Amino acid sequence: MFYQRFTFRLLSRLLFINLLAMLLVYLIRRTELWFTISGVVLVLVISVISLYHYINQIRNDIKRFILAVKTRDHTLNFKNKATKGSFPELYESFNEIIQIHRNIQLEQDAMFQLIKTILEQVPVGVIVLKKNRTAVAQKDIVFFNLAASTLLNVPVYSYWHRFAQHLPIFAAEIEQISNGGKRFVELKIQEKLIQLSIEIIPLNLYGADYSIISFQNIKDEIEQKETEAWNRLIGVISHEILNSITPISSLSATVDQMIEGKEVLGTEELEDLKPAIQTIKRRSEGLLDFVKDYRLIAELPTPNLEQHAIGEILQHIKVLMLPMANAKHIKLTVQQTASKISLKLDFKLIEQALINLVTNSIYALEQTDQPIIAIQYRLVHNKVYIDVTDNGKGIDPENLDKIFVPFYTTRANGSGIGLTITRNIMKMHLGSLEVNSAPQVGTTFSLVFNYS
Repeated sequence: MFYQRFTFRLLSRLLFINLLAMLLVYLIRRTELWFTISGVVLVLVISVISLYHYINQIRNDIKRFILAVKTRDHTLNFKNKATKGSFPELYESFNEIIQIHRNIQLEQDAMFQLIKTILEQVPVGVIVLKKNRTAVAQKDIVFFNLAASTLLNVPVYSYWHRFAQHLPIFAAEIEQISNGGKRFVELKIQEKLIQLSIEIIPLNLYGADYSIISFQNIKDEIEQKETEAWNRLIGVISHEILNSITPISSLSATVDQMIEGKEVLGTEELEDLKPAIQTIKRRSEGLLDFVKDYRLIAELPTPNLEQHAIGEILQHIKVLMLPMANAKHIKLTVQQTASKISLKLDFKLIEQALINLVTNSIYALEQTDQPIIAIQYRLVHNKVYIDVTDNGKGIDPENLDKIFVPFYTTRANGSGIGLTITRNIMKMHLGSLEVNSAPQVGTTFSLVFNYS
């Protein structure tokens, strides 16, 4: 009601105090009724004190509300004052704001519990560190999931320095990439060897520095991939050796039959022996070349890393491969040869990798109308891609996982080591070799370098 509003109460109290003050002045000047004067003074003082408490109560309510918002105290309630107080709309707004804050907090808590539950269920170890503001060198562990405890066979710690004392090797590896990155670590936990793939993501949230450490045991996956790779390699090597050994063995048996029991051979018999012996020689040389190719894969030189501009590399490969492309009536386009972006690499090895890719493209374009090879680079996020693209016959999807197996080739005269060497060169540069191909459309091989 109107008489409960702040304005009415304040004006009525101020009017009453003014009237008392005027009455007090009148009594003091015109009368000597000291008892009455004392009574008026007392009432005036009580009125002033009452006004102060009335205003101060509202001020205290506002302070309580602000403090509740700051401290996220959702138990404060102004329901009674919203119905009976001097500021019903104000107190109602206070209640609504507190309720909204309560709902937001409940939603955040629910989302936190959901994310925590998910992280507890994943098979990836997750540790979240927070830098301590009071002790810069100290880090607090704000999250440590069950998978991390199981993989490392450690209890759930709350402080990083205690965890580091338990597993100093793991902690030292983490320090190596504390600013972010990936690392592979081999640890021995209770006489069991595990291989971990570790990644660290640094974050800054609300002025606090966090580090998210995620890791998983990839030993079983590596062993499975190694087994698959060995099986493929053994299959290819067996195929090559059998292709050479079978005719050698057959011809050796034929020669043995031709000379068995004979001490002297005639001219005609010698002429018959020549093709067999020449074939044995040729296939033996083929086996020697095969072994040399194998050694070439296994004995790549250690890269001599120096800064080189990408434009310099592209210009050099253009000059080198253009005559060969022109001889095959292939249009070779090399773009961005003036680029000044530089990478730390071994120029000769990367040149060899590009020669291998361009040579493969030339062979892939043998039966293509209007053959084109395009070489260019692109910068995507923190990686540089040097692409070699052709519009040749492409690679069948079932062969995409075989093309990097040593000695696997679809060419009649191919050695099957070019792509293997190229990929190994990129691994030595901490990069990778990627392929994207569509049959009868074309193929793109990409040398991928880390760039920062």
